[in-house]
Amino acid sequence: MSNQAPLLEIKDLHVSVEDKKILKGVDLTINQGEVHAIMGPNGSGKSTLSFCLMGHPRYTITQGTMLYKGQDIQELETNERAAAGMFLAFQYPTAIPGVTVANFLRAAMKGVRGEEVPVREFRNTVKQHLKSLGIKQSFMNRYVNDGFSGGEKKRIEILQMSVLNPALAILDETDSGLDIDALKTVSEGINALRGEERGMLLITHYQRLLNYVSPDFIHVMVDGRIARSGGPELALELESKGYEEFRPATEAKA
Repeated sequence: MSNQAPLLEIKDLHVSVEDKKILKGVDLTINQGEVHAIMGPNGSGKSTLSFCLMGHPRYTITQGTMLYKGQDIQELETNERAAAGMFLAFQYPTAIPGVTVANFLRAAMKGVRGEEVPVREFRNTVKQHLKSLGIKQSFMNRYVNDGFSGGEKKRIEILQMSVLNPALAILDETDSGLDIDALKTVSEGINALRGEERGMLLITHYQRLLNYVSPDFIHVMVDGRIARSGGPELALELESKGYEEFRPATEAKA
């Protein structure tokens, strides 16, 4: 049995935003090679967890720890977490007018590596992933997410993840706003990156993403806590029964 530290270990995590408690004691462990999915209703704290993991300054940790490869990351800046191998795909990717996708990707690779990426290596890496994701080469000359459709934005997020090759990939509602064709393409990109050297955390409302990306573990988050964990079958139970039975008794009666 390996003595290697978990890729991500969250213990009793409490998080507030402007004095409002959002996370109220989250425990989660992800090992290399594992894909975990967090499902839950709006306002349950799913996106808060993803932002907190990447060091968003708006979120205040009031209790608990977040260990990445055994290291407490609470004091690390977002760029330092990215350089260590953490990646977040946003639910609502931001447009960056004036910055081309090519320049953005190359700057991101430089930031993660801490050095310039040779032009030939960059071109070959990007070309390979463009083809696998069905993205036209012409997108490299467009401004990041400027005028992109929802599906195009999510494809570019997966392209970033593919190029940066993180050890821990956090995908915050990547399936949001996608039609069935875009969902299939994005799912294929996610599945292509599964491997023993990487862990993934998928955050989603619905079971439909999990029709294409089968997680090893599913966690139900309600009211800032993980109310239940299980295998892939838990997603089907949620689809048929909803989240009501996972709510605290006092909340359910309200």
